[in-house]
Amino acid sequence: MSNSRVTDEEIVHRVLNGDVDLFAEIVRRYQRKIFNIGIMFFRNSDDAWDFAQEVFVRAYEALNSFKGKSKFSFWFTKIAYNHGINMAKSGVKPESLIEHASEGDSPHESFVHGEIRDALKRAVELLPENFRVCVDLYFFYGLSYAEISEITGYPVNTIKSNMFRAKQVLRDKLKGTIAEDYHEM
Repeated sequence: MSNSRVTDEEIVHRVLNGDVDLFAEIVRRYQRKIFNIGIMFFRNSDDAWDFAQEVFVRAYEALNSFKGKSKFSFWFTKIAYNHGINMAKSGVKPESLIEHASEGDSPHESFVHGEIRDALKRAVELLPENFRVCVDLYFFYGLSYAEISEITGYPVNTIKSNMFRAKQVLRDKLKGTIAEDYHEM
C-alpha cells in the first residue's frame, strides 16, 4: 500500500511499533504546514525551517502521547503552536501568513490574488496579537473555535469575540484597497 493512502493515525501506530522510517512520511505531509507556522512566529525562512525541525523532533519524541482522541493534524499543530508561543515569550514577535494564489490562476488572477494577499497581510499584521492569533488559526489553518480554544487556552466565547472584533478592524483597514470586497472576512 502506498504511504499516501495511509492515514496519519496509522503511520503513528506503525512508527510506535518499530517502523520508525515511516515518520519521514509525516515530515513530508506536514513540512510546509509547520514551516508556515514558523513563518507566523518569525520573519525569515531560515528561522522558520529551524523551528520546523525542532517541532518535528518534539513531535517524534512525544509520539507515544498521541492517543487518537483528536485528529493527528490537530495534535501536531498544537505542538507547533505551543512551541512557537514559548519561543515568542522569549522575545520573538509572530508574523501572519497569508496563503499564495493557486498555481492554475491566470496572470491577471495571480496579480489580483497577490495584491489581495499583500493588503490582507499588512492589515492582519496590525491587529492586536490576541486577534491575529485567532484569525491566523481560523482562516489560514482552518481550525474550529473549539480547536483554537484547545490550542490557545482562550475560552470559545473570547475567540468568537476576538474574531468578530478582528473582522471589524480588518474591514476598516481594507477600505479603499483591492481587498475591500474580500468576502472571507
